[in-house]
Amino acid sequence: MRGPVVVLGDTLLDRDVEGLVNRLCPDSPVPVLDETSSVDRPGGAGLAAVFAAAQGAEVALVTAVADDAGGARLGTLLAAAGVRLYALPLAGATPEKVRLRVRGRVLLRHDRGGAAGVPGQPSDAVLRLIADASAVLVSDYGRGVAGHPALRAALAATRAPVVWDPHPRGPAAVPGVHLATPNEPEARDLAKTPPGGSRLAAASRSAQALRRRWQARAVAVTLGGDGALLCHAGSTPLVVPAPPAEGDTCGAGDRFASTATLALARGALVSEAVQEAVAQASAYVAGGGVAAALPAPVRAVAPAVVTGGGDRIGAGAAGEVVARVRAAGGTVVATGGCFDLLHAGHVATLQAARQLGDCLVVCLNSDASVAGLKGPERPVVPQGDRGRLLAALGCVDAVLIFDEPTPEAALSWLRPDIWVKGGDYASGGGAETLPESEILARWGGHTVVVPYLDGRSTTDMIAAARAGRGSGGWPAASVDPAEAVAQTVVRSTAKGAR
Repeated sequence: MRGPVVVLGDTLLDRDVEGLVNRLCPDSPVPVLDETSSVDRPGGAGLAAVFAAAQGAEVALVTAVADDAGGARLGTLLAAAGVRLYALPLAGATPEKVRLRVRGRVLLRHDRGGAAGVPGQPSDAVLRLIADASAVLVSDYGRGVAGHPALRAALAATRAPVVWDPHPRGPAAVPGVHLATPNEPEARDLAKTPPGGSRLAAASRSAQALRRRWQARAVAVTLGGDGALLCHAGSTPLVVPAPPAEGDTCGAGDRFASTATLALARGALVSEAVQEAVAQASAYVAGGGVAAALPAPVRAVAPAVVTGGGDRIGAGAAGEVVARVRAAGGTVVATGGCFDLLHAGHVATLQAARQLGDCLVVCLNSDASVAGLKGPERPVVPQGDRGRLLAALGCVDAVLIFDEPTPEAALSWLRPDIWVKGGDYASGGGAETLPESEILARWGGHTVVVPYLDGRSTTDMIAAARAGRGSGGWPAASVDPAEAVAQTVVRSTAKGAR
């Protein structure tokens, strides 16, 4: 493969809520679901990208993400799956699909998020990504990404094989795609196939009509448990039967399309790609569907961190600030760190960062993240208090707490114009050497370094407090170390707040 596999399309946040039904609602004859567990996962194009990454491919996802808590959750889940997110701005809310399930069967599906928003413009990095891809899967869920003119132009120009998984509410495939993969109802609807004849004959007519209309090299109509029908060069279709499989079919179409895309990226023939896709989709259903196929790192992602401390903390607060600044044409600035003991050096960095734009969002490592980076004795100050101290500073507009070792997921969702680091990084070769620089380049952002006050160190502060040193403004040895730390936090905060 010469480049990553690119998945392009609409991503939703899916949530499966499992529970038990033992009674009816007293004020209405409907079942009452007692929730026992729930799992969040990327849906739509996001699920196809997760499946491709789980098979060992380097995967980049081009999708639209809203400035809300749902968008932040998607960023975290995709990062856990190893998917690089190239996010387009999305007006409105993140679409969500909530499935209420009892003993593995869906009782009710609740959709929320409203009408589709308008995706923003792709960056130059996104257009280069499509041009250099080893294969592209367009996973259209009818919410606008596949119809974006700039993206369609890039898809038409790429030399990579393109697989188009269509949606009845979406646009036509770009001319010349290698393979289109509608399911049976979609093919019939898109081709306006009149009723009559056998099932295979109707599927063949639909496939041939779409192949001619879209100038596609091949169209594979998926037939559920009966496999797929492939129409390509010549008038005789290829029928690929499926092994017997029963189970939850949610996501089987995404598994089929992602498998076919990976096969084409490896140089397989279209017929070989379809046969492999049928086999993988059937095994997916037989193996328990999405509940079993979801990679362990995605299943292990904890629910979003919920903290108190006011309306400036959390994904919702950060999203509101960022959306407001972007709508006004302003500049979004972000920085990050543990901020275990807030001191004058931190405050100087935060104040300098705020001066670079119209808002400052601080990405704060959670307690679990700090412990993983610095050891089990850290942090000294819990995340709730750290978040409140930061939010109290006049130079901080919002605080976003994240659990991962790095802020990649948070950055991919926030998409700040400027990411600020404090310290002597410039002496090591410049800001372009920072790991965040590659992430910021996905949407045309920039990474900068601001001066850091010498002699300020959280580690030294903790060591001094525990040793009971009385010099340099520290408490005397008779003061309890925990109280010394608390006094230090208060002093540092008072110096820096405005």
